[in-house]
Amino acid sequence: MKINKVSKIIATIKVPADKSITHRAIMLSCLSNGTSVINNYLHSDDCKMTMNAFKLMGVEILQTRNSLTIKGVGLNGLKKSQQNIYAGNSGTTTRLISGILSGQNFSSTITGDDSLSKRPMKRVIEPLRLMEADIIAKDDNFLPLTINANGSLKSIDYVSKVASAQVKSCILLAGLYADGITSIIEPEKSRDHSERMMKAYGADIVVDNLKVSIKKCDKLHSQEINVPSDISSAAFFIVAGLILQNSKIKILEVNINPTRDGIIEVVKNMGANIKIDNIKNISGEEVADIEVSSSCLNCINIDEKIMPRLVDEIPILTLCATQAEGTTIISGAKELRVKESDRLFAIASQLNKMGANIKETEDGLIIHGKTKLKGCIVDSFKDHRIAMMLSIAGLIAEGATEIIDSDCVNISFSNFYEVLKEICK
Repeated sequence: MKINKVSKIIATIKVPADKSITHRAIMLSCLSNGTSVINNYLHSDDCKMTMNAFKLMGVEILQTRNSLTIKGVGLNGLKKSQQNIYAGNSGTTTRLISGILSGQNFSSTITGDDSLSKRPMKRVIEPLRLMEADIIAKDDNFLPLTINANGSLKSIDYVSKVASAQVKSCILLAGLYADGITSIIEPEKSRDHSERMMKAYGADIVVDNLKVSIKKCDKLHSQEINVPSDISSAAFFIVAGLILQNSKIKILEVNINPTRDGIIEVVKNMGANIKIDNIKNISGEEVADIEVSSSCLNCINIDEKIMPRLVDEIPILTLCATQAEGTTIISGAKELRVKESDRLFAIASQLNKMGANIKETEDGLIIHGKTKLKGCIVDSFKDHRIAMMLSIAGLIAEGATEIIDSDCVNISFSNFYEVLKEICK
């Protein structure tokens, strides 16, 4: 994809549905009794992996352009897949479904693409083994993952080393099948979509600050879920509106769940012109319209305390920091080294190619602003968030920016370039 500099953007847009919520809604609908409807679900490669996994295990899913109708089979109604469950590039599919598969009475093997096969799975293997799941993994950490389940799990009280919604959700989903009460304590609060949604589907779940507990469940109840727009997708246009001169962008019905809204807090502290309007509740999630306009930005420190609320937004926030006065320091972001790419390396290496002044540290980045960017050939490393960040960088860079493997945006935002083209007219 080639991106050219633009003078300004004045637009009102709607970005795709929330990926995290779509994954969870599919999984819980498949495990519930009755027929669930998921409106405004995310059409993306990652979410297709979750759908395909449950289809392989006997769940009927009717897919239209705007909704999914899922005939749930109950917590114990899944059937053994006759082939390996392929998760593609989706870490969410892999880690969450591992908890579900550990509670079944059949064996399963999960595989993935080259990128996913390099991402650490020990973080879910360890607690699941404590629950007496029998799991075999390559080098005890990587896909393929074989789960030899016998329908018997025991509850645990688990203290997690990382604030990870995927780890937490995996344990809670396994907890649906485990005798007694299963709990997890995190070092910081990670996104809480699983807790909210599991409660709506009828699970007995209690949230006490950083501790979440769940009781073994006999039955989940079908639901109608309306999925809001994903703040992680909106983030690219939030930053575009801030760093492009004479610009104003309004993004409609974005999920502003307080465990996900770190980007709003950060850009406000940088001096952003940002307004949050029309706040409402949709299917248990806070939703609002976000309007941003061109801003004079200042540097900021982003540390590990806020990281769980904006970890996916670090690539685009780094670009934002290159256009802010002063030196921005990002720390506590070591998790980015084990995402779809080593994001710290990808961010620094590619933006520096374009003229940024970024130093990579073990767990973060030091960004010296304000810098002028120049278009060149850059590599997405087949990482959707890197590709989209570099595309927004191309809007302010002199000359043309060419992004290698730009089609990886399909992982979370399949019509990203169509939206970009439309608003850049």
